[in-house]
Amino acid sequence: MKKVGVAILGLGVVGGGTYTILTTHREFYQQTQDLDISVENVLELRRERAVELGIDESKIASNIEEICSNPDVDIVIEVMGGVEPAKTFVLKALGAGKSVVTSNKELFCKYSHELENAAKHNHVGLFYEASCVGGVPVIRSLLDNLQGNEITSLVGIINGTTNYILTKMTNDGVTYAEALKEAQRLGYAEANPTADVDGYDAAYKLSILSSISFHKKIPFSCIHREGITGISPIDIQYGKRLGYVLKLLAIGKNTPKGVEVRVHPAFIRKNHPLASVSDSYNAVYITGDSVGDVMLYGRGAGAEPTGSAIVGDVIYCATHTRYRYSTFENTENAKPSTKFISNFGSVYYIRMNAEDKTGELAKVTAILSKCGISVAQVIQEESDASGNFKAPLVVITHMTREEAVNKAISAINENCDSTVVESVIRVVS
Repeated sequence: MKKVGVAILGLGVVGGGTYTILTTHREFYQQTQDLDISVENVLELRRERAVELGIDESKIASNIEEICSNPDVDIVIEVMGGVEPAKTFVLKALGAGKSVVTSNKELFCKYSHELENAAKHNHVGLFYEASCVGGVPVIRSLLDNLQGNEITSLVGIINGTTNYILTKMTNDGVTYAEALKEAQRLGYAEANPTADVDGYDAAYKLSILSSISFHKKIPFSCIHREGITGISPIDIQYGKRLGYVLKLLAIGKNTPKGVEVRVHPAFIRKNHPLASVSDSYNAVYITGDSVGDVMLYGRGAGAEPTGSAIVGDVIYCATHTRYRYSTFENTENAKPSTKFISNFGSVYYIRMNAEDKTGELAKVTAILSKCGISVAQVIQEESDASGNFKAPLVVITHMTREEAVNKAISAINENCDSTVVESVIRVVS
């Protein structure tokens, strides 16, 4: 039986969950994987946290050097989050000849080129399944199951916090602020939720997943990113009337004209498989040229789901002697030959607040037409009886281009004194 020693850097929610899985399943892994995996060290500033988990004080390291010099440690698990000191610690572990398993999507997204170079130089493994979509095995599927395909697109709900908030707003009719407060109470959202609600977390993951899928470096800086802070319940309700569900989507497309990568709120048809992905669950909808459409679904965060992905990487590392690295030249920036599409095509939902008077709709549609945008559907409400002469005007366009829509919105706001554009949401077919 092969003995494998691991060290865990950080005993927060994910680190604690990983430790629990490794210790409670130790005998199971001996029986099923022919591996004896033992936790030899942990690095955690709060010693009481380690003791609380039942870790012997002799295994609590004082610094990263102590772990790097421990001959019983074969694999270092980094679950600290953030860039520093995680980056320094991981590089030291790789330099000491330890393979590394990480769940750190920001670190891997921004510095995978440095980490991978260090892993190659020291002939060790670098694994990162848990960096994307929690317990859903999307990275392993792309690397070890779908590699016979050219992946043409991936569309995902890959942030559990925003999916919970939008589900709450959709089902209960609450405001964004109310849904966020509930998400924070339940532990789905941090006290500072910026990384989630402004789309950074999803963009980090899309950078990693699209780079793997398309076999080319897709830096975070090349991803169009929008969050959900401006979403209003009124737009969700209009979406329902039109047969749509609102989600924060991560979209990657590899086309003959270039790569399209974007994170933003979008309406999808209620019969689309992603529409039923609710609460903190995640899913990734992948299209390959041979396999067609595949959807991977499951919990996108949490101690046990993410810990499951980490332990899966530990076992994979322990049972494979040939380490694989990126199939593309992994540099800090995209290669000059990689073309990115910013003027992407979409259907658009545009909600305006318009004065209820003759000719106002005609003026709006004339501007849209001048910008090359054709209208597929219109909802024009009557003004209420309270003396408010403005009422919602909702337009659904046919397929058009981002630049055309931006031009039309500016023209409406500048030239229609009685109409103001209040919301623009893309519609993904």
